[in-house]
Amino acid sequence: MAAAVLLSLPSVQSQDTNKGSIRVYGFVRNYLTFDSRKTYTVVGGEYNMIPFDERWNEDYSEDLNKVSSVQFQALTSRVGIDVTGPNFGRVKSSGKLEGDFGGFGGNNHVLRLRLAYLKLKAERDIWNAELLMGQDWHPLSGDIMPEVLGMAAGAPFRPHSRTPQMRATMYLGSVGYTAALLWQLQYMNNGPKAADDPTSVASVDFAHNSLLPEVFLGFNFKQGPWFAQVGVDMQALCPRTHALVGTVTQKVYESVSSITPTLYAQYVGGDWSVKFRTLLAQNTSHLNQLVGYGVTGVNDDGSWNYAPMQATISYFNIAYGKKYRINLFLGYMKNLGAGEDLWLDPAIGGYHIYMKGGENFTHLNSAWRVAPSVSYNIKAFNLGLEYEATACTYGVLAANGSIFLNDHLRQVVNHRLCLLVKYNF
Repeated sequence: MAAAVLLSLPSVQSQDTNKGSIRVYGFVRNYLTFDSRKTYTVVGGEYNMIPFDERWNEDYSEDLNKVSSVQFQALTSRVGIDVTGPNFGRVKSSGKLEGDFGGFGGNNHVLRLRLAYLKLKAERDIWNAELLMGQDWHPLSGDIMPEVLGMAAGAPFRPHSRTPQMRATMYLGSVGYTAALLWQLQYMNNGPKAADDPTSVASVDFAHNSLLPEVFLGFNFKQGPWFAQVGVDMQALCPRTHALVGTVTQKVYESVSSITPTLYAQYVGGDWSVKFRTLLAQNTSHLNQLVGYGVTGVNDDGSWNYAPMQATISYFNIAYGKKYRINLFLGYMKNLGAGEDLWLDPAIGGYHIYMKGGENFTHLNSAWRVAPSVSYNIKAFNLGLEYEATACTYGVLAANGSIFLNDHLRQVVNHRLCLLVKYNF
């Protein structure tokens, strides 16, 4: 129903009114993908993250995760509306509403909200300021993503999230800042399922119960084709509001805080595009990265103490061309652990670590990706082919949540081929 309403709007496309103008845009996008082994994916399998660890059968003769698959889907086709105006003196107003078919309803993919915000912008001779309110890309994601063909857009090596926020950006000449308050919706942290069930689940409750929004602060430089940013993302979670003490359930207040500094730089000019980001990531599961937090101790009132896990995560992307465009993406992640010993739960003989993908990746030591691609682009039509090799090294978890570097390390690799056919309107 909502899709029919949106698709009926081209009759007013780019129409000027006394309230501004409306532009309808979008694309039909088809993916044909091949994977050489089972991988952790979302959005119907198109959003490819990393390969699962080995899973051997009873006599250790076969790795049950070494299974190839092929799929063809168009569910990430997109439609959106841009609205500009009216102006309020020197303040310009605009808005955006955008969706695709990556949501889930029973066994069907349904229209889901991607972006929905209003924007106010004021410009003077030497400065400009912008205020955005609504759902947009996380400041660590932004519209400065690498040019890979795969839908994951570089994740988990690139932060990836769209989230409700209030964001202010101001520039004085080439130098500026970005400040944002953010809340979770579609992209969430993991935490305990219940007071008496430590199973890892994803939920907005862990962020909302902390009462504190996520905060991002960035200092920017922008001049011509160059852009650079130094920033920090700060977050607080409340994993549980109740704890089981004996047979009695009682209220507790738990908290885990994280700080993630980042450096980003890009050059986009002419036929060239070069982009680089690095993070010292703490508990960035809500950014589609494989970094969470762990339990470090238990208090007398039943509450738990926590520490964020850390990892270094970086990517480099270079592309050249227009009609014929070649691209190379490189990504790397290294687990650094929690910095303090985790609590060994005698009931399970292991640790409680909460992260994206649950227990599948708590023993991930490192990961890397190499993804070259080539595309043909003419008018409204794009055709591309990408090869993506993603390798993960798994090991034995140490007490501090890092990996014993020389104990049972093993590497698995997924080889993915992705054929993209896209029609833009």
